[in-house]
Amino acid sequence: MPYVCLLLSGAALLVNGLATLGHLPRRDAAVFSLVIGGTQLALGVVHVSTAGNAPPALLTAAGMFLFGVTYLYSGLDQLLKLGGRGLGWFCGMVAFCGVLLAAAWLGPDPLLAVLWLCWSVLWALLFAGMALGAARLEPFTGWALVLTSQASATVPAVLGLAGHWPHSPTAAALAALFLSALFLAARTLARRGGNVPRRASAQGTLPAR
Repeated sequence: MPYVCLLLSGAALLVNGLATLGHLPRRDAAVFSLVIGGTQLALGVVHVSTAGNAPPALLTAAGMFLFGVTYLYSGLDQLLKLGGRGLGWFCGMVAFCGVLLAAAWLGPDPLLAVLWLCWSVLWALLFAGMALGAARLEPFTGWALVLTSQASATVPAVLGLAGHWPHSPTAAALAALFLSALFLAARTLARRGGNVPRRASAQGTLPAR
């Protein structure tokens, strides 16, 4: 279940990143987020009901619910035109929870700890952009979502599903270096990209958030 959720998150992060950069309509990303978020919450309930009350199982379920609620909230925020500020503050709280989860996983699963730090940075960028009004970060956020989506979610999910999840500190260190390089690449692309294209929709152009 957790690896399936992680695989779905890779798709959701990519689609939302492309929408942030203006390459997909926001409404398309919103509907997709609703589907992914609802699916992840359902899988989280199944996981909780079958995995028991051991701390690793509960930590895993917490992560599944945090991702699922984020996608659901994001989809509703776009479709209902809520403005994003409440979603931004929620992302700030989740970013903090992500740091705590990274600390909890550092001993038993160093790679997962690194991934949670990566996701915390993404949530923190969303918090800064939506709750604090730092619109200048939008291109960087979009590129960070696109570039890290596959490295932090899709590839690890496939490794886990295939039974090859790496547990060594060396793998975690290499992942940390690679993800850091992707964030630097996202910053470079954001600076070179100039203005972000406006959001296209079937009815025309949507205003930027």
